[in-house]
Amino acid sequence: MTDIAKAIGVSQSTVSLVLNGAVGAKFSDETRKKVLKAAQELGYELPARVLTPAAVGERNLIVYLADEISTSPHPVVNIDGARDAAWSNGYMLAVYSTHGNAEMEERVLKTLLNPAIAGVIYATVFTRKVTVPPALLKLPTVLLNCYSTDHTLSSVVPAEVVGGHTATAYLISAGHRRIGFVNGETWQDAAKDRLKGYRQAIATADLPFAENLVRDGDWSSGKGFEHTLSLMREPNPPTAIFCANDLMALGAIEALKQLGLRVPEDVSVLGYDDQEIARHTHPPLSTVVLPNYELGRWAVETLLQEEQNRAAGAPIKRRTVKLDGPLIERASVCPPVTAHTGDTPNNIHNY
Repeated sequence: MTDIAKAIGVSQSTVSLVLNGAVGAKFSDETRKKVLKAAQELGYELPARVLTPAAVGERNLIVYLADEISTSPHPVVNIDGARDAAWSNGYMLAVYSTHGNAEMEERVLKTLLNPAIAGVIYATVFTRKVTVPPALLKLPTVLLNCYSTDHTLSSVVPAEVVGGHTATAYLISAGHRRIGFVNGETWQDAAKDRLKGYRQAIATADLPFAENLVRDGDWSSGKGFEHTLSLMREPNPPTAIFCANDLMALGAIEALKQLGLRVPEDVSVLGYDDQEIARHTHPPLSTVVLPNYELGRWAVETLLQEEQNRAAGAPIKRRTVKLDGPLIERASVCPPVTAHTGDTPNNIHNY
């Protein structure tokens, strides 16, 4: 589904809706035809499955328990992947959001202790370490976007260090040597790891790490705008800026335009996440995919595989897996036309 989305420039959610025959989805017949054509060209076939009503007492329900859903676009795509994996295996997915309230979480889990539950996907909106609720240890459970230090449960998280390295190495391969980095909130695992990947790529290319080219943001377009103005005031400003998410990259593009600079001819901009907005910026934003859909699918498929092993009497090996996403090339990156000098245009100093 990632390949199809990349090939025709739509979101993974749209691809999922088309391939699963969703009714009432808000996309055109032209989009549907493009998805199906791309799927055929890539040799993809959605396996036909005849679902029969579950027998009384059959364990056919997977519970998706999340701390947050509405505060970020990412959890919804996690759910898309989990739902599709559940449905293709003959299971239904029930989603509960607790807003991180421990009392609400405990009450939901008590309610769910019934014979129809095949297992639980326990998900967090931010990648972080969690203390697993004791009730989950009595149920087949897989952690999504979180992990525990004792590894009592399998978990899947994004490969953020790899993503940061991929993004920075791509800019280096395009010829950039001074690369600014606008990070997110540094207390979060995602920000720490994307910075680590940025630094690793810089070191691998034998380039000096310039601390004055790194800014700590808050994932908002406003901070992307503000920090880009700051970066371009440097005596030797960057020829490319890697933003740790697409919203900050959107702010970076707007700041560069306000300074009278062209993207990518004067300064290249690269994002992270591949949110829907990345396709509609001017120019369209090159970015690294945060593999939310694949994270959801992996969690459900692992849950079902572990249950199959348990039923067969086979040993269950708990795993912590890190999934990385591809880099999507659009139009916001190109080789540096001319190296920046120490002379800074007057209009940059005005901001």
